[in-house]
Amino acid sequence: MRRQTQDAEQRERNGVRNHYLTRILKARVYDVARETPLERMAALSARMDNEILLKREDLQPVFSFKLRGAYNKMVNLKQAAREKGVIAASAGNHAQGVALAAQRLGIQALIVMPRTTPGIKVEAVRHWGARVVLHGDTYDEACARACELGAERGMTFIHPYDDPDVIAGQGTVAAEILHHSADGLYALFVPVGGGGLVAGVAAYVKALYPRIKVIGVEPDDAPCLHAALKHGRRVVLDQVGIFADGVAVRQVGKEPFRIARDCVDSVVLVSTDEICAAIKDIFDDCRTIAEPAGALAVAGLKKYVQRRRLRDRRLVAINSGANINFDRLRHVAERAEVGERREALLAVTIPERPGSFLKFCRVIGKRGITEFNYRYADPRRAHVFAGIQLNHGVEEKNEIIAQLRSRDYPVVDMTDNEMAKLHVRYMVGGRAGNVADETLYRFEFPERPGALLDFLSCIGQRWNISLFHYRNHGAAYGRVLVGIQVPAQERGELRAFLDGLGYEYWEESGNPAYELFLGGVS
Repeated sequence: MRRQTQDAEQRERNGVRNHYLTRILKARVYDVARETPLERMAALSARMDNEILLKREDLQPVFSFKLRGAYNKMVNLKQAAREKGVIAASAGNHAQGVALAAQRLGIQALIVMPRTTPGIKVEAVRHWGARVVLHGDTYDEACARACELGAERGMTFIHPYDDPDVIAGQGTVAAEILHHSADGLYALFVPVGGGGLVAGVAAYVKALYPRIKVIGVEPDDAPCLHAALKHGRRVVLDQVGIFADGVAVRQVGKEPFRIARDCVDSVVLVSTDEICAAIKDIFDDCRTIAEPAGALAVAGLKKYVQRRRLRDRRLVAINSGANINFDRLRHVAERAEVGERREALLAVTIPERPGSFLKFCRVIGKRGITEFNYRYADPRRAHVFAGIQLNHGVEEKNEIIAQLRSRDYPVVDMTDNEMAKLHVRYMVGGRAGNVADETLYRFEFPERPGALLDFLSCIGQRWNISLFHYRNHGAAYGRVLVGIQVPAQERGELRAFLDGLGYEYWEESGNPAYELFLGGVS
């Protein structure tokens, strides 16, 4: 009986794979899409002792793979549906794919985009002839409005990932990869958002070459497929990180998950810093700048190779897109060296007396100093925020820390401290002497004109703001660090108030970066 059940399950799996194999082979994408090259990443290959190839989907007319699925869906619409037009919700790449496909097919397109969408992406959609409606602060709000408008006007909704025609269109990426590099290919790394690309790629690969591993890659703060595979069902994440906005999805699609649970071998999770390091790797090898979601696969490939200690394998990563705002590059550059473990961020306490800095620097030796922040705050001790270049990664960082501690320097490793990297490194020297009842919170809020004023209007009406630091990284969300003076008996009331605002926030009062560099002088 057990053998019969296993045989039935295998027949079902083969049926799904062959169904999508046929769909992908019949997909019509090349009226708009290009067959993009597989480019060898020479420097990264040498560094990691593997042959690493990059699938350059950033070279599509809309700088993303998304037009494949959008066009394949729309070219299969019946004439009656074409005449009524199409509608979609997107903050970027899918919107441009739908707009271009509609222009080529002579179909009217309406795209609902969040009001937080950067202007460069809105104008790109209009460039391809689509009408744009700005609504809400998030994709979910824009999607709900698109569904309403579509129902009112009889327009066809073009889903970004949860549709068989869209999945088949994205699967043509795998067809091109295997056409050029199936022999000897060990694994293929695919970025995951809603799951349309990984589902199409995995179904095609497993139908023809089951031995080739298909590895999904997600940000560790938006692991919707990873969570679904872990629980055996789709789950809705409470919140998702917004750095890799192209894959910031709270729930994997129903049809992509049905395919992925059978065809995807595993999922690798990567951090923001690792994504930034991968963006730099792609630039170094290919002289192109990937968007954060576009660099996910390279980040996951590197992590997978290091964990499995792979050598002499042929590996392919898909660069899914290059739609990045220019002003975000500053943030990427800041974090890339940390992500590659080429920089350590340390908080070191040294004696407050003449010659201390010189002695400290002699312990560091001739290593490059990337950052050195200090301001007098205490007659006995000085707290220094130092960035130090590394040539040998974590081992060298641990060696430096051990050397400092052997000389009686208290050290706190800030390399993975998010608040320190986002805010404190730009604020060292801002200590205050008489700030009573200060609590510290870190916020993310939708970025749009007037958003900062709205935020301050909500926060500053009852309690005094004692510290404030805001940075805009050219993304859809702003990041703020706020000190608020609140008596102990009112802390519960403050938390209830903050919960009611609807902003994502984290209390940071116990963060060592705050205690060392920003807290009041006792």
